[in-house]
Amino acid sequence: MPINNSLKEQVRRNMVALISLVVAITSLGYNTWRNEQSEENRTQRLVAIEALLKLGELQQLVYHNHYDHDTQDKGNPRTGWTLVLTIRDIATILDAPLPEASETLRATWADHWKKLGDSTESKDAVEDGIEALRGELLAMLKALD
Repeated sequence: MPINNSLKEQVRRNMVALISLVVAITSLGYNTWRNEQSEENRTQRLVAIEALLKLGELQQLVYHNHYDHDTQDKGNPRTGWTLVLTIRDIATILDAPLPEASETLRATWADHWKKLGDSTESKDAVEDGIEALRGELLAMLKALD
């Protein structure tokens, strides 16, 4: 029996086993990819929610500072700096464009925090930065599968 016929005969006799092997390997590959994707989505979701919570705290601080002129307790700009920097650090874990948007918020805060209590323009600029980042976060959350 020539080798060519012998190989064809072996493949023909073991076709079910070979097909099963291909299906098993394909399934394992897909399952691994899906698990990794799901974990990445969970991480992105968790980090985005934490950033949204910090944005809410920052917005509350802005309101206390601007409307209540409270710079010692609930509207303390130093607390605002820690929130802004924490948001920026958290956003580095997220996919683009969120790190850039958080850096834009940090720059806006740097430009306007000193006049926050007295200037509606400064309050509005910081609020716009918060809303822009919030919008990006919500869009990213909706896009996750």
